[in-house]
Amino acid sequence: MNLNSLVMLLFAAVSAVIYYLIPKRFQPALLLILSTVYYLSNGFGAFFFILATAVTTYLSGLALSKEKEDKKRRLITALTLLFNFGILFVLKYTNFIILNLEAFLPGKLHTFEWMLPLGISFYTFQSMGYLLDMCWKRTEAETSFFRFALFVSFFPQIMQGPIGRYGKLRKTLFAPHSFDRERTETAILKILWGFFKKMVLADNALYFVNAAFNDYELYPGLAVFAVLFYSIQLYGDFSGGIDVVTGIALLFGVELDENFRQPYFATSIADFWHRWHITLGTWMKDYVFYPISLSGWMGKFRKWCRKHLPKQTARAIPVAVANILVFLVVGIWHGAAWKYIVYGLYNGLIIGISELLAVHYKNAKTKLHINDKSRGWRVFMVLRTFLLVNISWFFDNAATVPQAFIMMRNAVTHFTPSLLLTVPVGPGGGTGLTKYALLILAFGCTLLFIVSFLRERGVNIPAYLLQRPFIVRIFVYLLLFIMLPALGQPPVQTGGFIYAQF
Repeated sequence: MNLNSLVMLLFAAVSAVIYYLIPKRFQPALLLILSTVYYLSNGFGAFFFILATAVTTYLSGLALSKEKEDKKRRLITALTLLFNFGILFVLKYTNFIILNLEAFLPGKLHTFEWMLPLGISFYTFQSMGYLLDMCWKRTEAETSFFRFALFVSFFPQIMQGPIGRYGKLRKTLFAPHSFDRERTETAILKILWGFFKKMVLADNALYFVNAAFNDYELYPGLAVFAVLFYSIQLYGDFSGGIDVVTGIALLFGVELDENFRQPYFATSIADFWHRWHITLGTWMKDYVFYPISLSGWMGKFRKWCRKHLPKQTARAIPVAVANILVFLVVGIWHGAAWKYIVYGLYNGLIIGISELLAVHYKNAKTKLHINDKSRGWRVFMVLRTFLLVNISWFFDNAATVPQAFIMMRNAVTHFTPSLLLTVPVGPGGGTGLTKYALLILAFGCTLLFIVSFLRERGVNIPAYLLQRPFIVRIFVYLLLFIMLPALGQPPVQTGGFIYAQF
């Protein structure tokens, strides 16, 4: 049951009606049943993996709530982490390791046809976040297995997040809800806007991205456009999917965490990761960055730096090392390929180097009399960051690391905009719809920029619309609804959401 299918929307709509008709005390039970049905609709085999994660994490949480001895608490936590991350590692990375070992060993090694359970990265990280919070006594144990199973498997977010925190999500996930018109209108608006970003932006950009990346030798002059269109596709696809997910959850009164906050308005790579896939970034900060920074070996390294290096450098290097390690994990999380590892290290190195050079940047701005609060400087920083982010997208979407470097070279040495008109668009494979797709993308990007700019200025668009007359709101909803088939590409041609593969 794909997130962008008509069956999924009907499933969510009918379920929401039933949700508000039944007694409130049964609402969490209905959500668990719906989540189980949704997960089973994607295959029975994968269900046992998510069940294993739910059972082991739930039992470990109960054990941690009763155990007082720190040594035993750490052992319980370590074994549960090892079991669940072990499942993720084996299913997702075994073949990657085998294929890399082939380069050093004679003969061909046998790979495995593993199934990859739906949303395994997301529900594993969410569950292990709960476990670590229990270990560090940041939250209370959930005593009901069925409520905990709902936390792990809540069907709107299981496919691509956002990665929830138990302490926050339980406030609305397990609470009784009455039907609320304004909340429902907000949910519908989020769903429509999410599908606009997916169908109008991401799916129209997909044709140009596929042509330029898959046939990069045929289209060397489109390397610059390849990565620009990919930045549109990826943002429209991922953030659009999150809008749909949070909108469906809101139909049931459940509030999910924000996962995007105008990332292309970021003024640095660090700022970008505070705005892009926010729940993954905060998960990495709380459960990877801080443990590394506070570890014993990092403490020794910090002392060594203070003894042998200048004060500012000694302070910055441990932070830089921790950031590089965090983004190495981020890269590995994205997939079992060297390109993702390079992608993660690229981001970590830029953030680490920026930390090391922060004092020098400040001194240079003072000497050059640069007002870093001015509008011009902010625009420069936004454009600079957008350039750095787009360089990282070469690694993210190219088939291999060498291909990413070839396309980066082509972006500098080749530039043939007219090739855009030769890219086939639509089911027929011809170029008859190519100009229209480019015009649609121009319109969609303009509308997206306006909405993002207003949000960046603090305008709450759903709240603003709710204050307008009913006829105005209906017009906006109908206009968005009409745009989807009129300007968008049908899901049957373009497939599902990118992050569903994780």
